[in-house]
Amino acid sequence: MLILRAFLMLLFICTAAEADIYKYVGEDGVIFYTDAPVRGKTEKVIKEKTNKEAVSYAKTETVTSSKKNKDNYHPIINKKAKEHDIDPSLVTAVIKAESNWDHRAVSKKGAMGLMQLMPTTANELQVRNPFDPEDNIDGGTRYLRYLIERFNGNLTLALAAYNAGPKTVEKYGSVPPISETKQYVKKVLALYNGKADYSSSGTSYKAKKSEPIYKIVMEDGTILFTNFPLYKTNSLRF
Repeated sequence: MLILRAFLMLLFICTAAEADIYKYVGEDGVIFYTDAPVRGKTEKVIKEKTNKEAVSYAKTETVTSSKKNKDNYHPIINKKAKEHDIDPSLVTAVIKAESNWDHRAVSKKGAMGLMQLMPTTANELQVRNPFDPEDNIDGGTRYLRYLIERFNGNLTLALAAYNAGPKTVEKYGSVPPISETKQYVKKVLALYNGKADYSSSGTSYKAKKSEPIYKIVMEDGTILFTNFPLYKTNSLRF
């Protein structure tokens, strides 16, 4: 009776813990139940339950959430891409690589929001709230447009500059020998439907002696000349 009670208690505890239970028959015929199998002498009587269903559900939920966010931000991306004359598919690829559609994302270095803007860059872009999807996408798209122009339309170098900074790219005259930057460029270009090829060699860049100058008319009528066309107002290139 005591052995039976002990077995039932063990069975209850192990079942609650979702562990495997094995049946072992000793040489004298005594039956034992254990969660530690003896090779060749045990028979599994209770199989441990797995969390596959829970994991599968979590993955499905993540994918669904990501797709939902993408659908919600799609109109904003199209709008800002049109305003700043850039391919919306490129903006989409950058967002996917940078934050995976999480507008609350913050990197270890402090980059914020969907397009992972650094605080200093967000300030220069006049992005008031980097965690606001529309504000972030607007700033990130303008910055991407600026980098493409700065590197004479070379998308590979522009993306490298987006990740490592334009001065770093100009320092090396090509994609910097930084693993993170190389992987980032490859990832974005792959997401961008293969519209450009990555190559760390043969992708050189020589900075121009003079940069383009932009004339910007502010809302109060003030005229501003700058080589940094990141303001939200319309600008005219000279």
